[in-house]
Amino acid sequence: MDEKKMKKVPERILRLENVHSIGVIGDPGCEGLGTYNMKVYAGALEESGKDDITLVVGDLVPIGTNHYYQVIQDMTETLAQNPVYSLRGNHDTGEYTDYFGEKNYALLAEHFAVVVLDNALRTFEEEGLTLLSDVLAMEEVEQVIVAFHIPVPNHFILNCVSEDEFSRLRKAYGPWREKVKYLLCGHVHSRFIDVVDGIPLICTGGGGAMIEDVSKEIRACDVEHHIVHFYEKDGVLDYRIANLSEDCYGRESEHGILGEKLKDAVQGELTAHFRYLMFADRAERRGLGQISNLFRALASSEYHHARNFYSILERPAAFMESVRTYIPGEEFEYKHLYQMIASYAQEHQSPLTEQAYRGASAAEKVHAALLKQAEDVHGFSEKAIYVCPICGYVMTEDSVTERCPVCGGPKRQFEVFEA
Repeated sequence: MDEKKMKKVPERILRLENVHSIGVIGDPGCEGLGTYNMKVYAGALEESGKDDITLVVGDLVPIGTNHYYQVIQDMTETLAQNPVYSLRGNHDTGEYTDYFGEKNYALLAEHFAVVVLDNALRTFEEEGLTLLSDVLAMEEVEQVIVAFHIPVPNHFILNCVSEDEFSRLRKAYGPWREKVKYLLCGHVHSRFIDVVDGIPLICTGGGGAMIEDVSKEIRACDVEHHIVHFYEKDGVLDYRIANLSEDCYGRESEHGILGEKLKDAVQGELTAHFRYLMFADRAERRGLGQISNLFRALASSEYHHARNFYSILERPAAFMESVRTYIPGEEFEYKHLYQMIASYAQEHQSPLTEQAYRGASAAEKVHAALLKQAEDVHGFSEKAIYVCPICGYVMTEDSVTERCPVCGGPKRQFEVFEA
């Protein structure tokens, strides 16, 4: 008996016992299988573990080679809490069937069915459409979810299959249209719900890939990573969206030894990041552009390492609530900590330390003020922020001066951050 969590589908029709709900995850791996993205997938698997089975609606991997399929399979085996089925996305090329079996198949539960169709190449395969018709024709089948990767034409996006392809799909389910309760897809790194041909269309791509703007109506800032739960309610197939919190996965950060090692790794990588950036500056001032470029590249690499380690540890608030969580730290630094250490340095005749802390304190005060403005993330209107590269002081467009008010650095050297 196959006890693996990540299922390889052996035949076109599978009958499943004791299945009354299904969790749906969209697009976990198309942007790469790095730690930062896979933390979301890990959280999605935890959430979908509340259901009897899980379905990943495509783009498990960035490209369909044995290496990436093995990585996602091993990770899923370790993290999944229920059987996981998949369908093929446009990134899931190459060796897909070797790992996951049939591309067109049906899962028959007691009160509903899921028919999985491959349209990764923007066309529905004839064998899949025939399977859909065969399943819908079964007298025992009364409620069906039709799942595929690339959306059918809808009212929100143009990134979909053609009208001709949708016509082929409609022809396949047409005689039993009342049995089709939902059309389900992924591909778009966001979420929307529409009605096409009188049937609800649920598009979900929030299981790992970074959420993106898809239209004026559907912006990245309004959509969270998420999964979709389908379940029976009084014999009727219903669904709900479950947003994943920013701290959706914490298994490894809560492990004593691993937690400490991760903290050490973050500190080490960030120290290397700063060392390399500082050396790059030194090299640039000596006219050694290629050496400077090398060390800036190494610094970027170290930053991304630190981000991966830190993402495992991080347990942030929800995005819209996060800005205010940074304010108390900034206020404590400029009101208390930095002033106290600066005074101590002065008493002990350490002028460089005193200067560094007093300069940082002045900047932290501006940080706190700007963060208070930014609590209203949609109303924040500062288009340009200036940073003095000599001492780190921060200015806005209406407060920038010809010279830094803290260290006197010239405006021509200021770093400009524009939105």
